[in-house]
Amino acid sequence: MRNALLIAELSLREAVRKRLVSVLLILSVLFIGFYLFGIYRLELNLDERAVDAGLDGRSTSGLSNLPVMYAAMFGMYLVYFLGALMAVLSTVGAVSGDIENGVMQSVIARPISRAQLVLGRWIGFTTVNVGYVALLGAALLIGVYAITGYLPPSPLPALGLILLAVTLLTALTVLGSTLFTTLANGIGVFVLYGAGFTGGILSAIGTLSDTPILTTLGSVANVVMPTNALWLGASYLLQPPVLLELSTAARGANPFFGSDPIAPALALWAAVLAALAVAAAMWRFSRRDL
Repeated sequence: MRNALLIAELSLREAVRKRLVSVLLILSVLFIGFYLFGIYRLELNLDERAVDAGLDGRSTSGLSNLPVMYAAMFGMYLVYFLGALMAVLSTVGAVSGDIENGVMQSVIARPISRAQLVLGRWIGFTTVNVGYVALLGAALLIGVYAITGYLPPSPLPALGLILLAVTLLTALTVLGSTLFTTLANGIGVFVLYGAGFTGGILSAIGTLSDTPILTTLGSVANVVMPTNALWLGASYLLQPPVLLELSTAARGANPFFGSDPIAPALALWAAVLAALAVAAAMWRFSRRDL
């Protein structure tokens, strides 16, 4: 474990040396600033409408605040999406990149097992990816609250599900990095990510049209790749009662937001799948010819 933590530390230093962290910070500040400025202008517009209508103010949990609620929800969806991109793109060459560059031979010549190398890589990149998404999500929610006074319900459990999705994507990308070339790995993981999103769309269409086969196909896709199911579970926790009532009335027609809580067994399966992916990556790389 000591060697794995050493590799994790080296991975973090590599991220800093390659300016990954600095680029992320700069772009994240620009994204948060841009998005929060839009919410600020939205808040001013809604306040002006309330004054024109002769109202003393707006309730943060009422129908008059729906635009702010949806803005916060879509903002968190962007955090989830950016986190998914970050998990794949930052990790896609975790092992295969060193092999293709000829660096791996010098690394494994040291008294570090291949399994420890893979575990350390996963710990290092997971720390970067999870830390990035946690800071981005917290900054967005705090910014929305500071501007509008609105805070979605259960933000911490919701953010936890998003971080679990990022952890799973990082683990699957590390596994792919021990099996395929860097390019093939990136394409493969993005296809899996798309399969999870497709499952959400199929479930929404199946529920709306009362077509059980589509709902079943969506459920299968969510089990195979539960990242989208984790986001839908997070979105359920972020919705106040008024949004949940609208989702129920629409029979789950919106594939971006969940109208039901995530099954605990599915969340547990996502965590188990991440652990299995890391274990499989350690096993595979230990037996791979370089």
